[in-house]
Formats: sequence, C-alpha cells, structure tokens
Amino acid sequence: MMNNDKPFSFDDYNNEDNFHKIDDFQEINHQPLGNSTIYTTQETEDEGFVPTSNGSTTTVQNKDSNFVFFYGTSASGKSVILSAILYYMNSYAGVLRPKLGSPNSREAHVLLADFFENIKRGILPNRSTRDQVTRLDFVFDPNNKSKKVLPVSLSFLETNGENHNEISRGGKYHESIDAYLNSDIPLNFIIVTSYDRAHQEDAKIVEFLDYLERKGKNLKNVNVLLVISKWDKSGSMGVDNEQHLENFISERLSMTNNRIDTYNLNKTYFTIGNVQNQGGVEKITLLNLESAEVISKWLYNNIVGYDLDYEGTFWEKIKFSFSK
Repeated sequence: MMNNDKPFSFDDYNNEDNFHKIDDFQEINHQPLGNSTIYTTQETEDEGFVPTSNGSTTTVQNKDSNFVFFYGTSASGKSVILSAILYYMNSYAGVLRPKLGSPNSREAHVLLADFFENIKRGILPNRSTRDQVTRLDFVFDPNNKSKKVLPVSLSFLETNGENHNEISRGGKYHESIDAYLNSDIPLNFIIVTSYDRAHQEDAKIVEFLDYLERKGKNLKNVNVLLVISKWDKSGSMGVDNEQHLENFISERLSMTNNRIDTYNLNKTYFTIGNVQNQGGVEKITLLNLESAEVISKWLYNNIVGYDLDYEGTFWEKIKFSFSK
C-alpha cells in the first residue's frame, strides 16, 4: 500500500493554461497537463449513465481486476468525477480499452464514447440507476515508456446515491452492491461529498467506513481517498495551501476527519471547471482536468506502486535521452 505518499502539491489553479474552452475543445493539442497532485451537478434528460450489470447479481464475475468503488449520496458529483477520470486517462495519460472477456466490454465501449462526447459538449452525466451497479471494465495502457509503468486492469463501480442511504442505522446495501463488498477482490474506495453539502454528510460517511469494517475491510490496509467535489462553489478553483483543505475538512467533517487522521487516509478536492446555468440546465463552460489528473495518478500509484509519470530507471533514462 502506498498510503504514506500524501497526494498534495499546490499548483497555481488560477492559471488559465490549465483550462480548456468547451467550444474550442476539438482543437486542443493533447499534451500532458503538467505536474499536479491530490487536493457537480444538474442532470439532463436522456443523457448520461446506462446500467451495464444485472441488479440481481449476487456473485461477482471476472474478479481479475482492480476495482474502484465510488461512494457518495445523490448529486454529490460521483458521475462527473468518473467521466473526468476516464477522459484524462484516455486523452492524456494513455489509452483505455474495454477488457476482452468482461461481461460488459461492449457496453463499456459505448459508455466511454458517450462520456467523451458529452464532456466535449459540456454536458454533465446523469445519475445512475437505483439498485444497480454500473461496472466499467477496462485495460489502461499508460503512454509512459518505462517498463515499470505497466498496463493495469481497472473496473470502475458506481451506484445510485440513494442506495447509500440504505446502510443508515444498521441497514445493508442492495445485493448487487454487497456482492462486491463481500467478495475477496482488490478494492479502492473514492468517497465523494460536495463542498456545499459536506457538513450534512459527516455521519453518513462514518457509517460507510464502519460498514466496510464490518465487511472485514481493515481501513489501515485499504486504499481510500476522500474527495471534496464542486470546489468551484467556494469561489475558487483551488486552495491556497494544504492547511486550507485541512481546515475545511476538520470544520465540516469532524468525525470523518478523525478517521482520516487515525488511519492515515488520503484526501483531495475536485472541480470540473466553470459550470453555468444555461436555460435551466447546468453546463460546463470551461473544463479543468487538473483534479482528474490528481485522482488518476493517486489511483495508479496505489495499485501499481509506481508513479504514472515515473521517469524510468537509470538505463531507461539514458535510452530515452538518445531517442529524443
């Protein structure tokens, strides 16, 4: 586990070079976004997620992967974060391809195309369907040429926010969700709460962490990332320093913060960029992928043990220098 590598570096998020105008998105030269490290949404009709797995499934098929489980109540921003991560991975960090032999490889390919088309148009994803797990199976091929930076299988799991309310007061998840939490599979957890509702969800997040403990997931040995989404609602696209985020979490999420400190878990913030209301529908008018880059690099490092932008071994560096 790599939880001791705290994902923080505070770049200048006010630099307009970090943003892309939606109208000009087709013309962007896809170069790396630069170094960064760890620190929303109105649904539109007939857009967004389509369930890709059977809600009555009680056992997990195709366990040979690294699973990424998103926790967050309704409208927390989970779907936006997922689509931004997929876009960053496939546009800047390498190539995402559907995993052959997975039960939903064709559906994953369709959803991936929908995500990319929508994000270019500034359309925010819809929420997921209740009592079903949206499972997206991919192989991620990094564009880093070092032999240490290997391809990795990723299975993203996202559920409807209303399902997460079911574990309140000793309840339990729908069987389609519990199947993954009960299975002996590599699980990484991304816990999402929004800037404007974090103070209302402190107890719910703690209930989820307790639920994981009851399922035998020792938080000292599990990759967990807390993400404060919709950070743009603070009036800023970033934070002044690490203490800025620390203060927000300790004030708004005191019980969750205690768990984070006790188990040495990771935390960051997320923004998709500028979001404006256009005709009663919220749309992205200026896209920022820095937050997606941060989360993607955290995820890869925790799974593989090497940074996504690892510069290579001594001999690889010499080889790369001659190949330029």
